Amino acid sequence: MTYFIQLLISGLVVGSIYALSALGFVLIYKSSRVLNIAHGQIIASGAFIAYALTVYAGVPLIISFFLSMVITFFLSMAVERVFLRRLIGEPIISVIMVTIGLMSIIDGIIYLTPFGSTNMSFPKFFPPEPLNILGATVSWTQVVGVVLTAIIIAALSWFFKNSTLGISMRAVSDDQLASMSIGISVPKVFGLAWALAGLTAAAAGGIIGNITGLNFDTLHAFGIIVFPVVILGGLDSIGGAVVAGVIMGLIQQFAAGYLDGNWGLQGTAEVLPYIILLILLLFKPHGLFGTHEIERV
Repeated sequence: MTYFIQLLISGLVVGSIYALSALGFVLIYKSSRVLNIAHGQIIASGAFIAYALTVYAGVPLIISFFLSMVITFFLSMAVERVFLRRLIGEPIISVIMVTIGLMSIIDGIIYLTPFGSTNMSFPKFFPPEPLNILGATVSWTQVVGVVLTAIIIAALSWFFKNSTLGISMRAVSDDQLASMSIGISVPKVFGLAWALAGLTAAAAGGIIGNITGLNFDTLHAFGIIVFPVVILGGLDSIGGAVVAGVIMGLIQQFAAGYLDGNWGLQGTAEVLPYIILLILLLFKPHGLFGTHEIERV
């Protein structure tokens, strides 16, 4: 039973990180119908900005974590303003190709810095003694990561349901032409969506970096790892990203614990989520909570 609880807690921790990482994909696609292929690089950038502020500038870890979110918020907004706003109205494939170019540019920039070739870790901040939950152990870093993820997701949910800007973003995601007709600035909404995606990406990068350490290949790979989460939950559903992230995290941990650990199999933790994803998409092609749009001509 203790082993089961340990895997359950690990799955929830991993799933919450997946959910937070997937939010950036959803926020951008929900407003502009664009897949940001460079999302993993933004996650890595947020983590390295937090590390640089902590180690080189001497800023306390908690403050540097939130500062990295603010910095990445404005950097992502600037990226949308400079590179992507000019492509409004152009074919979606053109915009996606620009995000692929951004991915390569950010890769090159980071590889030119010490962050791209070495493994680093944040200074120890939390107590080293793990918590004991029903016989299972969990580190303080993991607990704080889950709590921060829950707070950020709850704040975004409130923002989209109750704030004027959030309602405007929802309106643009439903119908851009109708939104423009009532005075909503679609370009500004696109910019805000990219900025919020950068904010959540920086938060995810900081949490991942504190739990696993800072490795560029691991961090930017999250942009691809969480893509099945986005597809499973629905490309335009924030709640779907949360549910799918938890599902994927639990599947991976239980597969690693029982199939790889007890049966001697190898790689099921990486393969099984994709198999389940393919099966589910046969019955729900738009994901668990994605919007099923019917076009009439």
